[in-house]
Amino acid sequence: MKVSRNPQSFGRRESLVALGAAVALICSPFAARAQSGNASSATNPYWGSVTAQPVTSETLKLSLDDAVKRGLQNNLGLREAQDNQKTLHGERNQALQEFLPTITVSGDMKYAQNDLVALGFNPAEVKVFASIIPGLSASAFSPITRDNLTEGVAHLDWTMFSGPVIAGWRAAGAALRSSYYAMMSARGEVVQQVATIYLRSIADRAEVENAKAQVAEAQVLYDHAHQEHAAGTVANLDELRAKVELQTQKQSEISAENQLAKDLIQLKREIGIEPGQSIELTDQAPYSELAEQTPEELMAIAYQDRQDYQNLKNQTVEFKAVHNAYRAQRLPTLSFNSYYAETAVDGFGTRGNFTAYGTIKLPIFREAGIRGNEDASLAQMHAVNNQFADLHSHIDQQVRSALLDVASNKKLVDVARSNVDLATQALSDETDRVNSGVDDNLPLVEAQASLAAAQTNLIESLYQYNLSKLALARAAGVLEQQYRVYLGEK
Repeated sequence: MKVSRNPQSFGRRESLVALGAAVALICSPFAARAQSGNASSATNPYWGSVTAQPVTSETLKLSLDDAVKRGLQNNLGLREAQDNQKTLHGERNQALQEFLPTITVSGDMKYAQNDLVALGFNPAEVKVFASIIPGLSASAFSPITRDNLTEGVAHLDWTMFSGPVIAGWRAAGAALRSSYYAMMSARGEVVQQVATIYLRSIADRAEVENAKAQVAEAQVLYDHAHQEHAAGTVANLDELRAKVELQTQKQSEISAENQLAKDLIQLKREIGIEPGQSIELTDQAPYSELAEQTPEELMAIAYQDRQDYQNLKNQTVEFKAVHNAYRAQRLPTLSFNSYYAETAVDGFGTRGNFTAYGTIKLPIFREAGIRGNEDASLAQMHAVNNQFADLHSHIDQQVRSALLDVASNKKLVDVARSNVDLATQALSDETDRVNSGVDDNLPLVEAQASLAAAQTNLIESLYQYNLSKLALARAAGVLEQQYRVYLGEK
């Protein structure tokens, strides 16, 4: 529709409504972003890290690979998974000790003083001994004795057979394997978290650059309108409209810069860099079409490589072993014990004492307790088995959903790029119309707002497309090894 340059023919109400719509169109992405809460390691340990180095005055150049490497070294969530694996490794060693013989050696030296009268001896009994033992005089006998005792003792204890011990050892081994896969799954989570915030920061940087360009263009429009109004060739409304557009674009620029700064802080928190350290992202927003893969191909890879799948698979083995341990409490337990001691009194002579015996224990009146533990462990085993069966179907769902997201987001990127081209052409045409005096600057402001919205939408579409490819790699269980391949850079 052609708009006359006569200010009286243009309704002020319609102008303000159009300006409000343009402001809302430009600011809506930032308003939506502002509603999201700040990430906190208190709610998600993968949003935190162990700080690796102090703040320096130099700007740290950071690529995506560098960020992922630092995250794998310092991320709090991964550190916790590694510590849990070490804990279970220690528990497995404790279970191993139940199989091995335990040998303890002790030695001591004692000084003993005994009162024979207090122990029940009396002079009459001493006379009896004196008559038997030649050379013993009852008058020379002292009721107080003093001795130095030196003793060395060795104990051997060995559980030779125990059903619960054997089942416990198997459960500990399965738990350790499960913790390993949990730790490897944590590594994948770190890669996804770090790559996501890195790509988000790249998108924020593009938003800032786009906002700065829009501010510069709006400034030119405002200067031109101001000069024309001062010359009396346009109405004051044209200058006012251009000024509102300029301030709107400045508002968008401030919001984009603030969001970039916050996302960079979050990136630094996830990879072990002090929040106050200045960094510069060296990578650009990646874009590449992903090679076509069928759901069946990806699911075959996922069932083999997904760490959470292997983790739960080993948990089923662990809980089965725990259940067997409770059932094995009905079996007899066979153990071997021995004792050997060397004793010397007042440094003269030694006496060796040795004992060896075997023990067999058989529970009789414990059936109620055993059945209670057995039923509880059986319920836990069934729960884990059900989770494992559900995960098998869930992987199918994740792979198919991720493939749909990748295809859909690829189309959205194509549409967003087309919209940017169309909006750019529309702005160019409208600029020519305004410069030739055919239109006032309202259509020009609307064209600028449309281009800004189209560029913002393109940035967000690229970001979502890359996220969907990362999600597909995670669903297939190959994120850590192939995130660059899925992003299309290597």
